[in-house]
Amino acid sequence: MGIFERFLSVWVALSILAGVLLGLAFPGLFELVAGLELHRVNLVVAAFVWIMIYPMMVQVDFAAIKDVGKRPRGLLLTLVVNWLIKPFTMAALGWLFFRILWADLVDPETAGEYIAGMILLGVAPCTAMVFVWSQLTRGDPNYTLVQVSVNDVIMIFLFAPITAFLLGVTDIVVPWETLLLSVVLYVLLPLVAGVLTRRRLAARSDRNAVQAFLARMKPWSVIGLLATVVLLFGFQAGTILAQPLAIVLIAVPLLVQSYGIFALAYAGAHFLRLPHAIAAPACMIATSNFFELAVAVAISLFGLDSGAALATVVGVLVEVPVMLSLVWFANRTRDWFPSR
Repeated sequence: MGIFERFLSVWVALSILAGVLLGLAFPGLFELVAGLELHRVNLVVAAFVWIMIYPMMVQVDFAAIKDVGKRPRGLLLTLVVNWLIKPFTMAALGWLFFRILWADLVDPETAGEYIAGMILLGVAPCTAMVFVWSQLTRGDPNYTLVQVSVNDVIMIFLFAPITAFLLGVTDIVVPWETLLLSVVLYVLLPLVAGVLTRRRLAARSDRNAVQAFLARMKPWSVIGLLATVVLLFGFQAGTILAQPLAIVLIAVPLLVQSYGIFALAYAGAHFLRLPHAIAAPACMIATSNFFELAVAVAISLFGLDSGAALATVVGVLVEVPVMLSLVWFANRTRDWFPSR
């Protein structure tokens, strides 16, 4: 591992601090960048995420994808946790904290909006950043691609019904533009670029051309991650400063949910005797969230300044540090799982 990977947690912590400080020092600049979006997908963030994901897509070997069907247990684990457990535990934790534990700290209407925002996060499994977590845990890129793709297809059919059921409303409008644009930007385009790059490298006489290319690109992938962190925290610097108590109150149940879901999925992966290269990404997919979709729906249902929108934003803020801690844990417990 190079210096970027060895001290990634340090760089992320510095990026979080830099993002907040820059957001406070240059609010106009960050407002300008935040406005560069299409269907609630920020194009600058998308560019940095693309830089992160592209090298990982070069690793995808279409010849090996057909073998994923012979090992369905990792895929089934992800689907069960994502769609039969995670949305409902998120709703239960929101109710527990904001209706009972935090009841004296938040008025009932605001508490209901916070719960709604948490539910929206719980019903939206991650699409883009999963490839980063898979890479950092040395996950199987072919299996990870299939898991993400299947989740995206299922999300098209189940996001609205589960959200409507848990929120108790019937007029859920799925922002299809946000969903489809995110899938195209974060999965389809980098995948096509990765496949074309891999074919071109494989056509060379040098058998190590692919690995040499990936080694050159690895620092850029980490730089893309750090730049994304700076932007996300820069966008919300004012909110962090203006509502610190609300952010803490929302962050606590989100942290309990994230670590709890990961523990459940990790235990399931261990029980199923999944190889670590499949188990780790499967649990990362089950833990992380598709925050662009959650934020877009929260704003459309409750408004830009609502508690629901704030809750989804807090989900954005806690995700990267939480997922990095889980990457560290997954790598330290690699010997708990079969290697193949």
